[in-house]
Amino acid sequence: IHQLYNSSVADGAEGPRALEGCPGQTFQVSLLLSHLLDALANPSDVLLQPYLSSWDELVKFMEALGPMVGLISKEIESKTSIIRQLASLADENPEAELGPDLHSVNAAGTENNLEASHHAGAYHSVRSMILVELNQGMVDFYHQTDSGCRTLLRLHRALLWLKVFLDKLAETPVAGRLRSPSELCRVAYQSTLANHHTWFVRRAAELAFIAMPERSFFFRLVCVQNQEELSIVLNRVSQTIGEVYNRTQKALEENGMLDLP
Repeated sequence: IHQLYNSSVADGAEGPRALEGCPGQTFQVSLLLSHLLDALANPSDVLLQPYLSSWDELVKFMEALGPMVGLISKEIESKTSIIRQLASLADENPEAELGPDLHSVNAAGTENNLEASHHAGAYHSVRSMILVELNQGMVDFYHQTDSGCRTLLRLHRALLWLKVFLDKLAETPVAGRLRSPSELCRVAYQSTLANHHTWFVRRAAELAFIAMPERSFFFRLVCVQNQEELSIVLNRVSQTIGEVYNRTQKALEENGMLDLP
């Protein structure tokens, strides 16, 4: 169980607050946070297995919001399945080499980490996957493929949408009403994923958000009593998602992969 701190209380005044399991819920925010932190175990990379496990929990989160939002989660599941299948195939062929450009891909100075990733598996981390797929010619910068890098980019964009949504859901306005989760999710979508979707997909998403539960549902979903407690939980999760997102963004950007078709 990971720890949360209430930033409104002086450090050490009340000690750490445990983020525990939530009885009766399929989605467990404690597991999500645990997987996200495990994905950050490497100081400058993102480990893929716990990253995909984070998505497993986020899929449960989306499915809890209703069948319409659950339809979006099916697309996410197809993406995580692609990367897992690629990792499984790579494990069956462990003699596949990373290639001579091992030290040129990562300008951040983590060559030793990449070498360790090689021994752990080609799809051990985001950076090792990028390196392997570039060397094997799996990444096409002009046509759609089922490469892990292109698939990761789609997950990466969806992760930003969910982060922005959680940030907005955690807001506690000084004055005025709290906006509905439906409105917040729509605003988050319009500023992120909508930029990459066709009109038909955008329309389907808008309809899904209309049926989203009210705010009290989210209290029950993460086992809190009020908006203040919800903000504490969601801010901690969002902060960790942000670190995962930023590391992935940097790795993709360094290799010119932010606009893969």
